[in-house]
Amino acid sequence: SFWLVMRLLPMKEPDRSWRSIKGQWKKDAESVGEDFSTFSTGSFTAYDGLTKDGDHPSLYCLSDGERIHAACQVSRLMMSKFPSPILRARFILVSPVYELGIAGAGQYAQMMVALFSGIVWLSRDTMSASHIRFFLKSPGDSQYFAALQASTPGSLFSKFTIDGALIECSLTEEEMAETA
Repeated sequence: SFWLVMRLLPMKEPDRSWRSIKGQWKKDAESVGEDFSTFSTGSFTAYDGLTKDGDHPSLYCLSDGERIHAACQVSRLMMSKFPSPILRARFILVSPVYELGIAGAGQYAQMMVALFSGIVWLSRDTMSASHIRFFLKSPGDSQYFAALQASTPGSLFSKFTIDGALIECSLTEEEMAETA
C-alpha cells in the first residue's frame, strides 16, 4: 500500500544513485504513455551537473525502501541574518507518479510533508541546524503546511512562516538542547 514509511536518505550508488532514480521515474512515466523527456527539464539538469563525477553529498532522496518518491538538495550554510548554520532545501523533484496524477492529491500532500519532516530530522541529526529554509516546488504546495504556522505550546517550531514557495522555520531551543 502507499502508506509506507518514507525516509530521507543520501542519494548514493548503486540503488539510490541519480541514474537509477531517473531510470525508475522513466518507467513510471512510460507506464502511462508519457514521454519522460518532457519531465527531465530544469532541475534535472542541475542534478545531472552535480552528479557528473559520481554521488554528490548534498543530494537526498525520499525512499520507502522500494521506490524513490522525491529528491532534493540539502545544504548546511551560514547566512548573515542567522547566528548559526541553517539548512537550505531546494531543487525539489518528485516522481512522475505525482506529476501525472497516478498518485492522488492526498498522497502528494503526504509525500511533501514526509520530505519536509526528513529535512527537520536531518537538522536534528547529522546536519545540526536550528533554522530551515525549504523551497517548495510551487506556492500551491504551501497549503499542506499551513497548519504548522499556528504556534502551539510544545511546538517543534519557535517560528514558522510561509512566503510564496518558501517555508522558513526556526526550531525551538529546548528541542535543540535535548538532542545536543
